[in-house]
Amino acid sequence: MDALIVVDMQVGLLSGPPKHNLQGVIEHINLLSEKVRGDGGQIIWIRHCGKAGDEFERDSPGWVFLPDLIRRDVDLVVEKTLNDPYVGTPLADLLARICPNCVIVTGWATDLLTCH
Repeated sequence: MDALIVVDMQVGLLSGPPKHNLQGVIEHINLLSEKVRGDGGQIIWIRHCGKAGDEFERDSPGWVFLPDLIRRDVDLVVEKTLNDPYVGTPLADLLARICPNCVIVTGWATDLLTCH
């Protein structure tokens, strides 16, 4: 089984200058997530919870995931308050429980493939 980790793909990302090929990134994430799900893998969405007043403030419009992303009820969500999704979150425990053969990390400015 594989795991796909999708990092910080939230509406708050749309503030500031336009992001290069954001729609293409969204399309690729949707394709990857359907492939991983179809192969019995797990999708983990990382959601940044910002401080009061920033684009990613909890329960603000920027905090929600981008609406064009295809998410399923079986997907997991890990919320973080720092730039590191491992610090103070259950991500490491989730990955240990899932024990994937391959972990794919993606997002607008994040990509990594680690397999063993």
